[in-house]
This record gives sequence, C-alpha cells and structure tokens, in this order.
Amino acid sequence: MIKNLKSTKVNLILILLWFSLAAIGQSEYPNYTTLLDNVLVKRSNFNELYHNSDSSGKRLIIIEAREYLFNTIYSNVFPYWYGTKWDFNGTTRTPKQGYIACGYFVTNVLADVGFNIPRIGWAQSASEVFIRKLAPNRLKRFSNRPISEVERYLKTTGNGLYLVGLDSHVGFIVVNNDKIEFIHSNYYQANIGVMSEEIDSWNPLNDSNYRIVGKLLSDEMVINWLDNIAYE
Repeated sequence: MIKNLKSTKVNLILILLWFSLAAIGQSEYPNYTTLLDNVLVKRSNFNELYHNSDSSGKRLIIIEAREYLFNTIYSNVFPYWYGTKWDFNGTTRTPKQGYIACGYFVTNVLADVGFNIPRIGWAQSASEVFIRKLAPNRLKRFSNRPISEVERYLKTTGNGLYLVGLDSHVGFIVVNNDKIEFIHSNYYQANIGVMSEEIDSWNPLNDSNYRIVGKLLSDEMVINWLDNIAYE
C-alpha cells in the first residue's frame, strides 16, 4: 500500500512537472541572477524526482530535464548574452557588461546553468579538449569540407544543442527543426560580440578549415547535471 502511494505521488509530480515544463521559454526573468537561481531550483526538483523513481520514471525525468536544459539555454540564457562585446581577453561574468572571449562565453553558459566544469581552465584550453569530454560518443570531425556538408550532418543528427570547435574559435550550434543557428562571441564583429547567425554566413564557422562538432545533453551529461558531477 505504501509503495503504491509513493508511486502514485511520484507519477502526480511528474505530470505537474510536465505541465510546468511546457511553459518554458515563455517566462520572463527580471535579471540574469534570478534566472540562474531558478535553474538551480529546477535541478534540485529534478534530482529529487530522479532518485525517488523507478527505471521508467528515471528515463522520463532524463528526457524532461534534457528538454528543460535545451529550452532554458536557447530561449533564456543566450538572449541575456546577445550583444556582449567580444575581446580576446574578455572574461566578464555578467551579460552585456564588459567583454567576453569565445571560450569564456561557452564555459560561462555551461557553468551558469549548473554544469560542474573547470570554467576558466576549459575557456583557456583548445576547444577539442572539453568537447571530447562533454560529448565523447557524439563527435564528428570535418577537415577541409564545405559548410554544406556540416549542415547536412546536423540535419541528419537532429534537433539539439551542439558545441563546435574551429581552427581558433568555439561556439554553440542549435538545430531546431529546419533552423540551424551558430551562437558565439564573434570576433568578426567584435562590437556586437555574442550573436546568433546562420552557419553559412560570414563567420568563423563557415571560414574554418577544421571543425569538430559534439552533440550535447546526452543521457550521461544530463545525469551529471542532475547529480552535480564534476568534470576534470
């Protein structure tokens, strides 16, 4: 009886959680700090549900947490950073204040939503180092290939959040149905800095000879987020 009540309670919470997640992307946050505080509360809720669920419930929570992370990063976190100016030595932790280099933009975003990463160390390293750690089984390399080939690969691999490392640059790629965006701190347009643009426009992704693409938010990565597991 107690076991059945517990299962019913978990299922009810999951249903309520599903409805709350459906509204993600519509909420407005008065400031960046409030947004990040909300993310940590959500993570705590997800974590409690995950560890009080059976295997099928855990699977559902991973799916919902992945959707939450994707929507939060894409619809809420990125827009705060748009317009933050680029500088090679930029390390600001506050969107639209100061300057931000490409590596720091990437690691700031990941750290801000709760991934336990060596933010500064990764920001100063070659991008392939941390892309391989975050997406070890979801990598694709392109050497001296046209951007159209990268685009075909992304469409085939499907919707989601990606990291892309280039000859001397790093950024995010978002695939959302037929829309593919390159989101990065752009040294081509330093006075704008963080922006979203088409992957085949005038940008480092299009011009680079080498590209390594890693799809983020695998089951393992989501679980690491839930449990605040540290990356080295």
